[in-house]
Amino acid sequence: MTQAVEAFVVRWPTNLFMKKYLVEFIGTFFLVLTIGCAVVPGATGVIAPLAIGFMLMVMVYAGGHVSGAHYNPAVTLAVWLRGRCDTKDVGPYVAAQAAAALTAAIVVGYLVGSGSPMTISNVPAALIAEFLFTFALATVVLNVATAKATSGNSYYGLAIGFTVASAAFAVGGISGGAFNPAVALGLAMMKLVNFQDIWIHLAADFAGGAAAASVFKFINPQDR
Repeated sequence: MTQAVEAFVVRWPTNLFMKKYLVEFIGTFFLVLTIGCAVVPGATGVIAPLAIGFMLMVMVYAGGHVSGAHYNPAVTLAVWLRGRCDTKDVGPYVAAQAAAALTAAIVVGYLVGSGSPMTISNVPAALIAEFLFTFALATVVLNVATAKATSGNSYYGLAIGFTVASAAFAVGGISGGAFNPAVALGLAMMKLVNFQDIWIHLAADFAGGAAAASVFKFINPQDR
C-alpha cells in the first residue's frame, strides 16, 4: 500500500495536471498575489513595482526549466508564434494562468481587502502604453529565454523581472500597468481597475506579444 501511495504521489502532477501547467499556475498565482498585497493596502515604504519585478524574477528562475515560465498569456502567444511553444500547450497554459490570477485575487481579498479602481481617462494612451511595454516584455523574453545565441544564460530571470518593474514605474499610472491579460483579470477582480476597461489590456497586450514575435523572427530568421 505504501509503495502504491508513493507511486501515485510521484505521478500525480502528470496524471492530474501536467507539471508545466502546474508551474504556470504557481508562478502566475504568486505574481498576482504580490501585485495585490503590494498595491491594495498602499503601505508607506512599499515600492510596488520593485516587489512585483522581484517576484516575477524569482518565479522565472524557479519555473523556467519546467514550463518556460511564461506566467502571461501574451508571452505564451509570442513564444508560440516564435515556434517555441507547442500548439497543444497554448490553451492549457492560458487556462492555468487565468485560473491562477482569479485564485490569487480571492486570496488577496481575504488578506488585505479590495482596492479602489483607477479611472483610465485616456484610452488611446493606455492602449499605446500597454502595447509598447508588453512588446518590450515579450521581446526580452524571446531574446533572453528562447534565442539560441543566449541559450544557457543566467540573467534571463533578472532581465524579465526588471522589464516589468521598469514598465510599471513608467506607465502604471496611465494604463494600470498590467502588460499581461491574466494580471488584468486579477486587477479587475481585486478592484484595482474597472472590468469595463479590461478590453484595453486584452487587445493591447495580445497585440504587443504578437508584434514582438514578428519582430524577433524578422531580426533572427536563422533562429528556428
